[in-house]
Amino acid sequence: MAHVSLKDVAARSGVSFQTASKVLNGKGTVAAETRQRILGAAEELGYVPNALARGLLSRRTRTIGVVASDFSDTVLSQVVVGVEREARRHGHGVIIGSVDPEGSDGVRSLHALIERRVDGIVTVAPKLEGDRAFGALLRGPIAAVSTHRVAGGGVSVVEPDDAGAASLATRHLAALGHRRIGTITGRGDRRASHARVAGYRRALAETGIPFDPDLVEEGDWEPEGGYQAGHRLLDRAPDLSAVFVQNDPMAAGLLAALHDRGRRVPADCAVVGCDNLTLAARTIPPLTTVAIPLVETGEIAARLLVGVVEERAAGRTPEPRRLVLPVGLVYRASSGTPAPGTPAAPRNVAGTGAASARRPLP
Repeated sequence: MAHVSLKDVAARSGVSFQTASKVLNGKGTVAAETRQRILGAAEELGYVPNALARGLLSRRTRTIGVVASDFSDTVLSQVVVGVEREARRHGHGVIIGSVDPEGSDGVRSLHALIERRVDGIVTVAPKLEGDRAFGALLRGPIAAVSTHRVAGGGVSVVEPDDAGAASLATRHLAALGHRRIGTITGRGDRRASHARVAGYRRALAETGIPFDPDLVEEGDWEPEGGYQAGHRLLDRAPDLSAVFVQNDPMAAGLLAALHDRGRRVPADCAVVGCDNLTLAARTIPPLTTVAIPLVETGEIAARLLVGVVEERAAGRTPEPRRLVLPVGLVYRASSGTPAPGTPAAPRNVAGTGAASARRPLP
């Protein structure tokens, strides 16, 4: 079916194109009777405003581009959902482009969005953290905000407190009396992995526990990777009594490895995950984990981008910002009895900051 145009509405209501345009765009003064006739005709015909035509006039498309990694990744998809929701609240549409599993076509994906004249870009593609060509393009004329590190900097970043997440989990385990606390990390090419190892080491130092590199094992963010890393870690350190795992899917894999070895959780080995995905409440036993504000990260990134677009439209160039969002520990059975003085069944045992990710940007 052909799209209904402004000319069609004008013809049906018996007015000029200019008069119909004034009413449907909310501009100018038109007699009440004429206004109602135009609005009635638009409704009858099923008229929908042409965003592309408006964009030609305003030189803005009210569209945000998103460069994302793997849509099947639950963590990243929640961030993308947050971007889309917040963009829609501000009257913007979203075009999403994904990069290949190796992250080799980031520049191509970004160019494709720019060619579609999006007003700005949000990146949710941590595989591109080290891509200098991608980073250089983000620093170009188009407004951009990232949810991860950008090679070369110069772009606003919104990210969770990854170091704080690991510190919370490790201090929780130390408070339960554990001294042999291991960690299963994500891939070594991700900034989040390094930040979480740093937080883990900081918490060990703060609680007087020596760091032992033999208690650190790399996974791959997937359940199978957590399963295999768990077996390697337990082979190397059979006296391990607790593990902080850098995401919930790998923690689920570790729980399976412990089960295979006859190790009871938490009696023989306590486990804490990270992200607070839906599966965390349904593992056996239910998984203590660190809640990461995934949807909120996307929402705040989109809100910040809309602000940058408005600033640039007004002839101003805002300085890049880095917003670190607070996280909180969610206690469940996999870590055992809470530390003395901890509420019996808290949702958030502790957090890295009092500020809420839902509050307006500072």
